[in-house]
Amino acid sequence: MLKNSDIIKPLENKKIKGLFDSGYQGIQKLLTNANIPFKKSKYHELTEEEKGFNKQLSKERVEIEHINREIKKFRIMKDIYRSHRDRYQLRLTIVCCLYNLNYC
Repeated sequence: MLKNSDIIKPLENKKIKGLFDSGYQGIQKLLTNANIPFKKSKYHELTEEEKGFNKQLSKERVEIEHINREIKKFRIMKDIYRSHRDRYQLRLTIVCCLYNLNYC
């Protein structure tokens, strides 16, 4: 879905750093500022530097994951949206504003 979306070009143009998990292997080819964790293999253990990078990346990503969890409580991103499509963006914006009002 990410490859087919229109978000990669604006991220690349604005030089925004992307924080991804290991499910996004190959995103570095599309986005030069993409950070994904190092993976160990059967033949290659991670070095201390790679482990430190993975730990720092997960500390940055966990904040985003907590925000996603809070927004999913409103069930607009979790369940099937059954209302008018043209109102989805408005309602999602309202939910995000409510989150920002309460937690920021």
